[in-house]
Amino acid sequence: MAVELSARSRYAGPVTAFLRYLGILNAAVWLGASVFLILGLPAIFSDELKAKIGPGGPVVVGWAAQMVLARFFILQYWCGAIGLAHLTLEWLCCGKPLWQRNLGILALLMGLALAGGLWMQPKLNDLHHLKYYGTTQPVREEAGRAFNVWHGVSECGNLAAVGGLLIYLWRISRPGEHARFGMMNLDKIRG
Repeated sequence: MAVELSARSRYAGPVTAFLRYLGILNAAVWLGASVFLILGLPAIFSDELKAKIGPGGPVVVGWAAQMVLARFFILQYWCGAIGLAHLTLEWLCCGKPLWQRNLGILALLMGLALAGGLWMQPKLNDLHHLKYYGTTQPVREEAGRAFNVWHGVSECGNLAAVGGLLIYLWRISRPGEHARFGMMNLDKIRG
């Protein structure tokens, strides 16, 4: 029994460290991508770039931004899935309880990502198309106004996601709180 426990403790240490590293790395990548979206992506819309592209500049930079956003949302889906797997593995392998706040923050972040990628982004794509290729001038003007409103809502969602990601990164990078169940107690529960 003593040999089994010491082997488990030797196993649990590296696994716990790896899982913690994985969780922090995932949250940092997710946060970095979200900050880039707010600070870096607007560079695509600079007047200098539009001038270099020529008369179709606004349309082309809009398409480029849409392509970047499509990949950004895919990255968010993966980061959310990895975050959920991370919390689950910490619970199963290390006996760390599923803290409701961490799970709640992660669920909120995943909800924002899904709403942004599956609902908001297609709406913005359609409005962007109508803004430049609408059948009449009033349709183009109305689409332009609607696009600006929805883009503002999207940016508010992005800012909320950055705030949530800062909290999530801080919470998972804190030194491990004492688990309610030790490894030996989990073994008794599992049978």
